[in-house]
Amino acid sequence: MDVQIILNFIAKASYLLAAGLFILGIKRMSSPVTARKGIVQAGIGMVIATLATFAITGSHNIGLIVAGTAIGVIPTWVWGKKVAMTDMPQMVALFNGMGGGSAAAIGASELLKFTQPGAPPPPLATLALAVIGSLIGSISMTGSIIAWAKLDGRMDKRFTFSGQQAVNFLVLAAAVLAGLALVAWKLDASLIIVFFLLALSFGVLMTLPIGGADMPVVISLYNALTGLAVAFEGYAMGIEALIVAGMVVGAAGTFLTQLMAKAMNRPISNVLFSNFGGGGSGEAIAGSQKPIEASDAASLLYMAEKVIIVPGYGMAVAQAQHKIWELSQALIKAGKDVKFAIHPVAGRMPGHMNVLLAEAGVPYDLIADMDDINPEFKTCDVAIVIGANDVVNPAAKTDKSSPIFGMPILNVVDARQVIVIKRGKGTGFAGIENALFYQDNTHMLYADGKEAANRLITELKAIDGGGH
Repeated sequence: MDVQIILNFIAKASYLLAAGLFILGIKRMSSPVTARKGIVQAGIGMVIATLATFAITGSHNIGLIVAGTAIGVIPTWVWGKKVAMTDMPQMVALFNGMGGGSAAAIGASELLKFTQPGAPPPPLATLALAVIGSLIGSISMTGSIIAWAKLDGRMDKRFTFSGQQAVNFLVLAAAVLAGLALVAWKLDASLIIVFFLLALSFGVLMTLPIGGADMPVVISLYNALTGLAVAFEGYAMGIEALIVAGMVVGAAGTFLTQLMAKAMNRPISNVLFSNFGGGGSGEAIAGSQKPIEASDAASLLYMAEKVIIVPGYGMAVAQAQHKIWELSQALIKAGKDVKFAIHPVAGRMPGHMNVLLAEAGVPYDLIADMDDINPEFKTCDVAIVIGANDVVNPAAKTDKSSPIFGMPILNVVDARQVIVIKRGKGTGFAGIENALFYQDNTHMLYADGKEAANRLITELKAIDGGGH
């Protein structure tokens, strides 16, 4: 039997094994307890699929494959080891864009291959899926790059102009028509270039007007698009591992996108085609913010029996998760009932706060989701808000003119006392004032998150020591 035939058989079997590891890995990522193992298992699946591809290609272009793998693996490995937790959303967005770009590049290669003189006409299904994968991958790539630029502070959170939605629709329609022409009319290199330029442009235009509050939804949506693009291009190339991996990622990303949109009580179309999350005045807020000293805040905590901590992106910026957990341990040691409340879209990407708390060593049984923890705020003596803003804003329930009206929030306002740790009086990522900060039961501890937590720990020790 020919050696290459044996290698092909082994490679196909390896693809099946890799696909199983992909599915198992993503399944395990659904729980914080097993997520780390899931990531490792999915990574092993990718290594197996990569080695299997080497077996299929034999010695053909082996140098280019090795060089491409090295270019992809080495810089990202170094970056992944060094990236700060505050920059994790940007990295996820950018890497997701690379996945979409890879799918688009594969599609471009396949389409151009079909235009070569003497090349046999491709099957209609193969051609159609190559075009669809290229369209989706291109949109995901440029859209993810814009999302990265916004998350990284390199671009304004929103960019709008008159007639923007009409322009966006025309660009998308032109890209779709160009794709249809490639499938139904003729494969032409010039038309392929026009098609890709339109698709890449639409990814930029679609993401420019989306506000900062919608970034978790946007990231998960582009993740779903990247998965679908990979699956379609896998079909065009006849690589089963790409088909399975792409479909699994696409399905998981779609489900996550739906969950994120549900968490904000809005359809996905509203995220993509409205001005949500871009700021807005809403109703004027009466009153003023009431500052509190760390010593007084520590006294409130010392007298409390039940404390709920609400983390947000500000905690990530201050890298305060370890100090907040140290503060929590001090409270638990003093006999307090302490829990962490997580909003589904807190931070800059899905699960951002869970990752930070896990890094700090917070036990999973102390972390509660929004629906589970909301009824408990009425029996909470003190709620500590550290760096969270829009996800605790009661205007989402009371102010119909607010851009976030209708978004489910953590009911921090129901707590007996609220301590907000914040560096200043600025607005959140959605660009709107927070009515919680003006409530009679709310006190503002203006400080960096890590510094504030450290001061609270010191004051608590002083109170406890003085009492004994």
